[in-house]
Amino acid sequence: MTAPAHPPAVRPAAVDPLRWPDVAARPHSPVRAAVAGRLLRRAARLRGVRVDLPGGRLPVPAPRDAPVLRLHHPEAFLHRIGAAGLIGFGESYQAGEWDSPDLVRLLTALAADPAALVPPGTALLRPLVCRRRPAHDLGTADNARQNVHRHYDLSNDLFALFLDPTMTYSSALFPTGPDGAPHATRPDLPAAQHRKIDRLLDLAAVGPGSRVLEIGTGWGELALRAAARGATVVSLTLSREQLVLARHRIAAAGLADRAEVRLCDYREAEGRYDAVVSVEMVEAVGRRFWPDYFRALDRALVPGGRAAVQSITMPHERMTAAADTYTWILKYVFPGGLIPSVRALGEAAAGHSRLLLADSTGFGPHYAETLRLWRERFTDRAAEVADLGFDEVFRRTWEFYLAYSEAGFRSGYLDVRQLLFTRPGEVPPPRREAGADR
Repeated sequence: MTAPAHPPAVRPAAVDPLRWPDVAARPHSPVRAAVAGRLLRRAARLRGVRVDLPGGRLPVPAPRDAPVLRLHHPEAFLHRIGAAGLIGFGESYQAGEWDSPDLVRLLTALAADPAALVPPGTALLRPLVCRRRPAHDLGTADNARQNVHRHYDLSNDLFALFLDPTMTYSSALFPTGPDGAPHATRPDLPAAQHRKIDRLLDLAAVGPGSRVLEIGTGWGELALRAAARGATVVSLTLSREQLVLARHRIAAAGLADRAEVRLCDYREAEGRYDAVVSVEMVEAVGRRFWPDYFRALDRALVPGGRAAVQSITMPHERMTAAADTYTWILKYVFPGGLIPSVRALGEAAAGHSRLLLADSTGFGPHYAETLRLWRERFTDRAAEVADLGFDEVFRRTWEFYLAYSEAGFRSGYLDVRQLLFTRPGEVPPPRREAGADR
């Protein structure tokens, strides 16, 4: 039995070959495409996915309520996967060659160890799934500035379209129901972001008179919350767009005498602080530079100081397996980074600084809900994204990115954790009067 044919999606009318060279180009590799076809059938069977074709359906059994992959241009889809593996899978979506009525559900089904979709004993096929990352992705000081620019300097107005008024671009922490599941609605999001920030500041013992270093400013909400507690804050960013808006927001709140934003790499941080806080920045550092990151935290802290770090994490074995893999996310969204494991961060801190991991709390389901709210808002405001000058390929790129990320948390492949690092045996710094040492 076959499904009714569905009309092919309209491919983005003008794929700019300078902006999107690998989306504009359609690779042609018949042998690799044939292998990709076999992998597709294997994936459909193992993950219980229904594959719809323009004239029917892939003859692989699937449950009635199976997630659906709709191939509008099957040949182009298979040639892209044959040529570029999972990167090609994402590029095919960017090009409009496939869709799904529930993209998150489909990607969640596929998120469980994609490398396992390659049959055992066929190691030569693994490059179809996993590519090695290029050397120019390393998070050196020069590369880090460019990597940040490629994402965070896209447009403050773009981020404002889908973030809540706090302009917080990291996981929120929602109220939970009796079953422990987060209760997340759009009106809840600002308060949930404040709940997350306040928990991290509490973890770092930030209060009146605290001297705080923030690594990774975002658009300034954490600095505002810390300054409102009576702390003095120095916040570091490499994004010029974020710098401008964060400074404006701090001035508008009347807290410019308590919070300062600097365009500065974490490796160049100066001064000594009672607390260091960093939200979802360590993922951009890269494994080779985690020692530098923890040495910078250690160097910045006074005796008894505390470092509170929020990070997306993955299981250690998966992190190790993915450490050298070049992914679609690295190519198009977050160049240069690596999502760490809790174990890897603990080992990097203990091996290269005096800091030890003292506490770790995860709330991954809350990130899935945060991403859902962002994705829904981004999709609802697609016309406004276009009005800002972003093309159809960009829109599909970010739809895929947000759905791909949400699927990672829904599948359990990813988690998000707040981590406390301290130097055991040291006496906490004395509480100062608000405004002291300014």
